[in-house]
Amino acid sequence: LIFSPMTPQTKHIMEYVWIDAAGGMRSKTRVENNLDQFSYDWVLSDHERWEWSFDGSSTGQATGTDSDVLLRPVAVYPNPFYNRPPRGGGAFDAHLVMCDTYNKDGTPHATNARVTCAQTEATCLTDEPLFGIEQEYILFDRAKELPYQWASPGDPGCGGQGPYYCGVGGDRCFGRKIVDQHLLACLHAGIEIGGTNAEVMASQWEFQIGPLPATQVSDQLWMARYILQRITEEHGCCATFHPKPLRTWNGSGGHTNFSTVAMRRGSNPEANEANEAMTAIKSACARLEANHAEHMAVYGKDNVERMTGLHETSSMHACTWGVSDRGRSIRIPRHVANRGHGYLEDRRPAANLDPYLVTERIMRTCCCLDDDYN
Repeated sequence: LIFSPMTPQTKHIMEYVWIDAAGGMRSKTRVENNLDQFSYDWVLSDHERWEWSFDGSSTGQATGTDSDVLLRPVAVYPNPFYNRPPRGGGAFDAHLVMCDTYNKDGTPHATNARVTCAQTEATCLTDEPLFGIEQEYILFDRAKELPYQWASPGDPGCGGQGPYYCGVGGDRCFGRKIVDQHLLACLHAGIEIGGTNAEVMASQWEFQIGPLPATQVSDQLWMARYILQRITEEHGCCATFHPKPLRTWNGSGGHTNFSTVAMRRGSNPEANEANEAMTAIKSACARLEANHAEHMAVYGKDNVERMTGLHETSSMHACTWGVSDRGRSIRIPRHVANRGHGYLEDRRPAANLDPYLVTERIMRTCCCLDDDYN
């Protein structure tokens, strides 16, 4: 028998990623063959072709007697974990697919906060809201049950807080290889990552996503978290987003920067621009103060452990705001006050925030003035 060589197939590795009932990340992978007309727009628009499902009884999202939960793609990114062709020839592309969760009847699952965020965003288009989220996290050594590379439970290597923020050196800066790997992977994936830095606690780091519209910044923050957790698998550690894992050290926040077109340049660019922009910023601060309880209800689990008024936090029970004060709930950065336009920083969200909930709540408070949204 004579066999003709097969034409190499173009394969697509589709890594579906979603949020579980506990606010963690889950994923599974499928391989598609011969998709010559493949495009991200196709994946996002053709629900019937690209819809998938998972066992919700294993993720806290369904019962065993009716366990299928549907996945629908909402954002697709190049996958940084597959960058070499397979041995033996053939071509492939790899993609990370951020997904929403849906019930069998097509209604959004109870853990799906993105749908409401998108609906609120659609009512606020004239305000052009933008968000930048500062994601803090702490690396923990899995074997020692200590923060990553600490010398002992009470001493990272250079004593208490002080030398670690934006620090450099093997005695005080732990996990930089992981952070740099994460930065490059996010850039490879097309994530709008704005930077990284070592934080106040040793083994604590931060990356920033945005500025972007609400659903985009939220999609990308979730995917950046997923990429980070994937990378920690290679280093014998994990990243925690808990707001206060160690009582005597700084906690971890998800500081959320917010602006509207009026805050960025004023509603009348021909005259008195800066004064109008600062008025818009201060008006947003006042609205956030007036709706403090509603915001804290969605700003992250266990946030009360972090929001004590100590370690660069405000009190959980009151909202304050001011210029260049990291002890306030809302900070107007010094350069914004000097220029007279820009954005505000909401310092209340915890590191484990669901960005869909947080950005939606901020838009509802500061943008949507209809009675249905206040």
